[in-house]
Amino acid sequence: MNSNMGVTAIMTKTDRDRISGEVGVPDNKRYESASRVRQRISELETDVEILKEHHPDLYEELREAVCDE
Repeated sequence: MNSNMGVTAIMTKTDRDRISGEVGVPDNKRYESASRVRQRISELETDVEILKEHHPDLYEELREAVCDE
C-alpha cells in the first residue's frame, strides 16, 4: 500500500501509532483513536455507495485496495 505524506486515509499517523500499541500510549488515547476511526468507517460506507453509483472506476479502485481476494 502506498503511504503518501500529508494524505489521511481512515487513520491519521497519530491514530496508527496509538492503535498499533506504541509504548506509553494510555488506553484512553487508544480508545479515542478507535472511536474516530469507527466514525470514518461509517462515513466511508456512504462514500462507497456514491462511488459505486456515480464513478464505477473509482469504486473498483477502492474495492481492489481494501478487499483481500
